[in-house]
Amino acid sequence: MLYIPIAITVFSSNFVLLSSVPSTLIVVTNTMAEKHDPIVDTKVADGDPGTPIEKGSINHVTIEEDKALSSRVTRKVDMRVVPMLCMLYLTAYLDRTNIGNAKLLGLEKELHMPSNGYNTAVWVFFLTFVLMEVPSNLLMTHSKIPPNWWLGVSMTLLGIVTMTQGFVKSPGPLYACRAIMGIFEGSLGPAAALMMGSYYRKMEFPLRYTCFTTSALVGASFSSFLAYAINFMDGVQGISSWRWIFILEGLFNICVALTTFFILPRFPAESTFLAPEEKTHLLERLAIERGDEAESLSGQPWLKYLLDWQTWLNIVVYFGADISAAAISQFSPTILSQLGWTANQANLRNVPIWLVGAVIALSCNLAAGKLKIRFPFILFGATLCAIGWAIQLAQVNPPGVRYFALYFIATGSFLQLPLLVSWLSANTVGRPKKAVAHALQIGFGNSANFVSANVFIKGQAPKYRTGFTTGLVVTVVGLCAACVLEVVLWKKNKGADEREERGEIETKMLGKDGMRFRYTL
Repeated sequence: MLYIPIAITVFSSNFVLLSSVPSTLIVVTNTMAEKHDPIVDTKVADGDPGTPIEKGSINHVTIEEDKALSSRVTRKVDMRVVPMLCMLYLTAYLDRTNIGNAKLLGLEKELHMPSNGYNTAVWVFFLTFVLMEVPSNLLMTHSKIPPNWWLGVSMTLLGIVTMTQGFVKSPGPLYACRAIMGIFEGSLGPAAALMMGSYYRKMEFPLRYTCFTTSALVGASFSSFLAYAINFMDGVQGISSWRWIFILEGLFNICVALTTFFILPRFPAESTFLAPEEKTHLLERLAIERGDEAESLSGQPWLKYLLDWQTWLNIVVYFGADISAAAISQFSPTILSQLGWTANQANLRNVPIWLVGAVIALSCNLAAGKLKIRFPFILFGATLCAIGWAIQLAQVNPPGVRYFALYFIATGSFLQLPLLVSWLSANTVGRPKKAVAHALQIGFGNSANFVSANVFIKGQAPKYRTGFTTGLVVTVVGLCAACVLEVVLWKKNKGADEREERGEIETKMLGKDGMRFRYTL
């Protein structure tokens, strides 16, 4: 029963933040032309209004009424889309990371797991998790299954399987449960990115997606705190405390998932929670920014989407950031215990690592949205991760220094991940292409968890030289890929600007319906 008031507090604070964002972030600052009138569009990829477009408004309302209508639509979308997806991710991340806490409370010993048993339980989850992400988004986009039913069923089944882990008697059934959990949780991350990308303009997306990812960080911090509290239930009804972790947190997941059927809406064109004029306004303002996006993958250039250079370069950067996030989620309790703290002390010291990372990630992503840039913050985050890994690899003493280095690794990775998703979203036009791009990005990017699960070798404790070296090298590769991507995008924007200055007709840098387009840097 501890979960509900904590969750309410977290999401109340998130929406205080959303409501306090300057109106330039959430309200259309230009009047909109009617749908069938010619539009002189000057927006760039991040939603910079530039020179005002041809004056007018939707349904011939005044400018003031148009702003009020836009603000009302944004608030309604915020209330229906963001909190539900955040709660789903919070509970799903609880279920994903609680195995690290259970390990400290006797999981391995009671199940008589082999030396690599914990690593196996981690990587089998991500095997099915990664394989599920791309087909999940394709099916949700192409099929007639509403998002609320797709995610509601998936997350309910995830909670049931999580509870089942609390009743296993040997390693084999645990591995099976983890593999099945990966199937159901694999649908959430890409689906959330697709949903938010469908409802929000580029200038609105980063803050909302950051709230989504931050909810996972808050969930992970709860996981450690709850593991500390649940440890006092050891032996209740003859059940070990690590089993209670899976049972109680799985039950909470089920309760949250069941509300998805009633709260989460369909995609914008099929949504019913907005009044007719509000729905028209939403679709109009999305069309002005993106053009009319295709609603299915029928007749789309699949191979072109799958091989897009920008998507794959972004994946390399995402992989470099996610190796740090994976290590923190899977092994930070173990690393802390190796520094000399007991299981309960390690779980408690893990809580602030996640909370500090969440606060800094939210702050940096909000600043990135206001400044309409991504790369400088990504560079900052990757540098923090590299410093943290270097400290761990050098085995700097006293232990407090290495504990502090975990904050660097966590904060650097947490602030990068949502920025990379919003960066890709801002530079990708069309819902079918977004569906493929985000699924590839999060799916293959999350394969960093395979690496993390197999490089922290139990026999190398407490130095974990293979794990720390791998973390440092992969982080540096991701940092270099981010620099390459930034330079390429900058050159493409510069070339388009030069052609525009010469009065040439643009044929390369175009959005939907021939609209002016510039990459977000």
